[in-house]
Amino acid sequence: MDTAKRRGAFRAGERVQLTDPKGRHYTISLTDDGHFHSTRGSFNHSELIGKEEGSVIDAGNGRSFLALRPLISDFVLSMPRGATVIYPKDAGQIVHMADIFPGARVFEAGLGSGALTISLLGAVGESGEVISAELRPEFAEIAQGNVYSWYGSEDLPWRVEIGDGADVLAACEAGSLDHVILDMLAPWEMIEPAAHALRSGGVILAYVATTTQMSRFVEELRDSECFTEPAASETLVRTWHCEGLAVRPDHRMVAHTGFLVLARRMAQGSPVLHTTRRPAKLAYSQAQPWEAEDFEERTISPKKLRKVRRDVAHRADVEESGTSRAGEHSARLRERMEAELAQQQNTSGQDEDKEQV
Repeated sequence: MDTAKRRGAFRAGERVQLTDPKGRHYTISLTDDGHFHSTRGSFNHSELIGKEEGSVIDAGNGRSFLALRPLISDFVLSMPRGATVIYPKDAGQIVHMADIFPGARVFEAGLGSGALTISLLGAVGESGEVISAELRPEFAEIAQGNVYSWYGSEDLPWRVEIGDGADVLAACEAGSLDHVILDMLAPWEMIEPAAHALRSGGVILAYVATTTQMSRFVEELRDSECFTEPAASETLVRTWHCEGLAVRPDHRMVAHTGFLVLARRMAQGSPVLHTTRRPAKLAYSQAQPWEAEDFEERTISPKKLRKVRRDVAHRADVEESGTSRAGEHSARLRERMEAELAQQQNTSGQDEDKEQV
């Protein structure tokens, strides 16, 4: 992990977050030949390169911008994404609630755009390991670009597996993992393989969007009798306006984004200690809503996915060369996309031949 890039004067190829007097943020990648332009002013990137972090840059007409390197919370919300990212407030809760410690071995199902992975890698450190499973290779490509961009290196304790997370967990040595983190539509499908791979006392944690998903995951964790009583929660963040005696909550807040469900792996052969509770009347009197509900994968248009992949490749070129010109990463991506298109056309032609026969 290259920490040198997080300190010192601004250099060509790195990201900078600009803040105008009204608090609006603009994230740019500095290049020797770049130019920033907005309704609040403009300047050449060369005027900022070499200045210390925290400098104010003159944008003309009496306007100016504060220049800082983006924090991890700024980066994950502005980075190119193929799948919806886990918000910083939830990533922080996951790292602490699940007790992701230095040296931990963590499995993550649902790589998405790599937002949570960045936090997990920072928590496990160089002595730990993160194993990420992702069904879609295009999402894995975008996530890898985002993670490598943040850390400035590909030498990370990280392994990406393309395929079903259940298969990856089943292939792990029994009791070899400390944590299993699930960001997927049907996390209950991973309970059995997670019980196999987790050590006694290990943590399983799922991030889900709906109450139906949360309820089903909790009930199936209980039915498995391999885990402690699940704990479910959500995190809300409300900022405040503070100016003199005018102190009040802001009118907007980051409210519901997802639910977190956490449980611990029981020791092999140990009976489950059932929590004494009095369920509400009719809580189990009828069929559960998920029995008739169809969980569908969130989709992204092929056009948007191609654009995100190109953005990630171009950013990698900028970080390596310090210029805005396309380089090797963009060229390799173009070759991959042409090969994928040819494969799709070939498959389509074969399907048409079968229909004619």
